[in-house]
This record gives sequence, C-alpha cells and structure tokens, in this order.
Amino acid sequence: MKRVVVTGIGAITPIGNDLASYWEGLITGKSGAAPITLFDASQFKTGFACEVKDFDPTSIMHRREAKRMDRFAHFGMAAAEEAYNDSGLDKDSLDLDRCGVIWGAGIGGLKTLESEIEAHITGDGKPRHNPFLIPKMIPDIAPGLISIRFGFRGINYCTVSACASASHALINAADYIKLGKADVIIAGGSEAAITKTGMGGFNSMKALSERNDSPETASRPFDAGREGFVLGEGGACLILEDYEHAKKRGAKIYAEILGGGMTADAHHITAPHPEGLGASNVMKLALADARINKEDVDYINVHGTSTPLGDIAESKAIQQVFGDAAYDLNISSTKSMTGHLLGAAGAIEAVACVMAIRNGIVPPTINHFEDDPEIDNKLNFTFNTAQEKDVKVALSNTFGFGGHNTSVIFKKI
Repeated sequence: MKRVVVTGIGAITPIGNDLASYWEGLITGKSGAAPITLFDASQFKTGFACEVKDFDPTSIMHRREAKRMDRFAHFGMAAAEEAYNDSGLDKDSLDLDRCGVIWGAGIGGLKTLESEIEAHITGDGKPRHNPFLIPKMIPDIAPGLISIRFGFRGINYCTVSACASASHALINAADYIKLGKADVIIAGGSEAAITKTGMGGFNSMKALSERNDSPETASRPFDAGREGFVLGEGGACLILEDYEHAKKRGAKIYAEILGGGMTADAHHITAPHPEGLGASNVMKLALADARINKEDVDYINVHGTSTPLGDIAESKAIQQVFGDAAYDLNISSTKSMTGHLLGAAGAIEAVACVMAIRNGIVPPTINHFEDDPEIDNKLNFTFNTAQEKDVKVALSNTFGFGGHNTSVIFKKI
C-alpha cells in the first residue's frame, strides 16, 4: 500500500480567508459569528451566523466566470487555488491522468435554487430559468470546476453525506492513492447555506442557537448553556499525494494521512445514537485502519456542534474508545469559532488537525462558561485558551444527518 501525505492546504473560513489567517484565528480564539449580512434576517428566529467576510471571487477568476457559479463553488475554487499554489505542484510535470479531485458538499447551490424559485413565483408564472441554474446548483459542479481549472483528468466526483461530506472525500481520496490508482488528488469541501432557506430550515428543526443578544458566544460546545449550533460557510482544500511522488519532487510535507473510518448510526435521521455507538465504532475503525493504538492519539478535533444531545453522545464515545487514555488527550471543537460548515466541516477541521501537528499547538474550544454535569469534565476540552503540545497524531471526527460518521487520522512525518 502507498503512503499518503498532505502537501498543500487552502482555506476560506469565517475567521480568515487564507490558511495563515484561519490558523491565527483558531489559536487566538476568534469567533466568526456576527449578525447576518447576506440577506435580511430580521424575521428569523436566528439573526446571526458565521459568514465568510470580505471575500471577492473575482480575485481568482473573471467576473463573467464568477457569475456562472454559486457561492459554494467560489469557496471551493479559492481554497483549491491556494492549496495548489502552496503545494508547489506544476501541472506541466504531472501525469494529469493520474491526478484527480474528490470534493464534499452537503447541500450545494442552495442560494441559486432559492433565487430561481423566488424569481419564478414573483414573475408572470411562465417557466423562465437561468440556463446556468442546474450547473450552478448541483453539488458535483465544484470538483468539476476544480478539475477544469487545473487540467486534472483522473478520478472526479462529489461526496454528499451531509456534515460528513468533506471527510468522506478525504478518506476516499487517500484510499484511492493508497491503492496506487492516483499520484495526486485535490480533496476537501465547500458550503454556502447561509440563505433564507438554509436558516429557515434549520430554525424550524430547532437545531440553531437563538442567542441573538450575543452571537459571538452562541457556539458553546460541551458547555451547560449550549442550545444549538451556529451556521457557518466556507471551504478548505488539502492536496493529498503519494509519499514517494511528493518526496521525489522535493515537496513540503505537512503530515501523513494514516487512515479513516466510516460508519452509520442506523438510529435516527437527525439525532445521534444516545450512547454514541456509531461514533465509537467509527473511531475504532479509524484506529484499526491507521494501525495505531489508542494511546498514540494526542488530539481529537471533535464534531462538537454545541447541540444538547450531540456533545454528550460524542464525549461518551470518546471514553468508550480511549478508556483511561482519554484523560491524556487534548480535545477541542473548532466549531466554537467557525460555526458549523455542514458539508465543508470535515475539511476545515482536518486542516486544524494538520496545523496542530505542524505547529505544536492545540486550538481551543471557546465560550466555555459552565460545566455540564452530564459530561465528564475531567476530559481536557482545551477550554477557552490554546495549549502548546507536541501533537504527533490527531484524529478528526465528523458526523452528519442521516447517521453518517467519519473519523480521519493524521500523523507527524
């Protein structure tokens, strides 16, 4: 089996529009939550979100090209552009038939669909639609556009598994390279669901925080006062590469991707298994796939969405899997800062793991005010302040509606 390494990273997030600013935001505990500016949210129960700020897609593409893409694709293209440039790859020296793109998006072009429906119902009723409606809306257009951008002619598709989408993309990409079927794969995810439809849908499920008086403290993973997640948007990209291929060209290597796990709760369409069964199983599978012991893991970037049920289930799962070793771990939820990026969450959180390995710093879980008696707070949730630590192995958990569970493991190299 081939070894797989990360050789390039890009990030467009609510706390920074490139890798450096994203990482700086994480380790300083910056909150990306603020009142919504993308539309008038005055009539919604939740009037805030973690928006990407000051982002201009025309900085990387022509205005005409940008108009033919949804915002989620803009994020994907920008993250991929940064990652490609960071990797030092030169497409003229690559076998482009052995280079591909696997990308995650849980929803895709929601704003595009919403706008077209609004235009139709407020018009004269005649079926007039933008010819770019379908290609702007479908989730798989993001990897298609990225492959066109870089001329990658190998494997190309989109993973759609709600909040686990980007993590599934990373695992699939790593497995494909391990099997010797590709040299380089651009992997990650992007999402842009801060729209009237997105906010209204999640509000009606009572999934979102309604702490409108204090948006910046609304995402409170593992805190007794948590009452829902904060919707985020953005994207992240990791260039995954065959280790020997990367070494031969003298590439900078961030970390090795050791393995991953994928399971289902088989329990409920939105609620996690109360004992964290699917979550514990997926971490066990990831450890087995990576061929490491539970004691080898130094840091877990948890799913940790700040929902009443989810945080309890995940903390139970960690204790089930790691036993006494759980108390030696650093655990943190970076969603406390970025909000929940849905289908892109696994990508930006994988980046947080890789950067923790590279820099020896664990980003915090901010907004902790009161311990939850149902959660074992002897666990080190890295509350409120980043901690220095020699992170040799990091694990990233991402779980999605439908009971989809993923865990991805990275190692210092």
